[in-house]
Amino acid sequence: MLAIRLPGRRRKAVALATAAVLTALAAPALTATEATATTTDYDTTYYKNAIGKTGTSLKSSLHTIISSQTKISYSAVWNALKATDQDPNNSNNVILLYSGVSRSKSLNGGDVGDWNREHTWAKSHGDFGEATGPGTDLHHLRPADVQVNSIRGNLDFDNGGSTVSNGGGSLVDSDSFEPRDADKGDVARMILYMAVRYEGDDGWADLEPNEKVGNGSNPYIGKLSVLKAWNDEDPPSAFEENRNQVIYDSYQHNRNPFIDHPEWVEAIW
Repeated sequence: MLAIRLPGRRRKAVALATAAVLTALAAPALTATEATATTTDYDTTYYKNAIGKTGTSLKSSLHTIISSQTKISYSAVWNALKATDQDPNNSNNVILLYSGVSRSKSLNGGDVGDWNREHTWAKSHGDFGEATGPGTDLHHLRPADVQVNSIRGNLDFDNGGSTVSNGGGSLVDSDSFEPRDADKGDVARMILYMAVRYEGDDGWADLEPNEKVGNGSNPYIGKLSVLKAWNDEDPPSAFEENRNQVIYDSYQHNRNPFIDHPEWVEAIW
């Protein structure tokens, strides 16, 4: 029999996959299932001090690991996003967060029809602005349509609202924003990366998720329960995994652990 070698970077245990299939045959399908355990080629190197831990111990270990990073300027973010978010089907374009639109890399700016730099963790939530640090961290900065970005503003994340014009199915109301389904997990993992990376020990605010909306300038973003559900409902895509790798290899040299191990969301929170 021909042996099949599983891909190296995101191998899921065959036993888990088999169990999932058998369970699906025996029980009704659920809208979301908790992220299953994964292994990566980084577990014995980059993540070696975090493996096997849970709760505050896991969060602390990951904070130490991912805090070792190369920081870039806010102006350098423009060109970085052209690489991290490149359309896999058109190297001249980037894929925009929230709308999913593929748009020319050259249309970066502030006019209608342009794309700009979206701070997924709104920069006013902790008042870090655009200074080098959380304001320039590529793990939560994404290209977005200027108008859609403006509609999101600094709103917290939650379910519900009215349709965002040209937002790809995103919704908005007076105190929250709901990304389109294909971006829900991305948003959750970016927010939770920020909560682990910035713990108040390097001159920046201690960023944390909570169960509220309308957090204003406080260093919090909600709702945690919704973000956890989004992480389960929308697992990491190939685009998201590639983005994580480009940031690690070419720019910051740190990783978003929740893309590599989405099950760590539940292990911490």
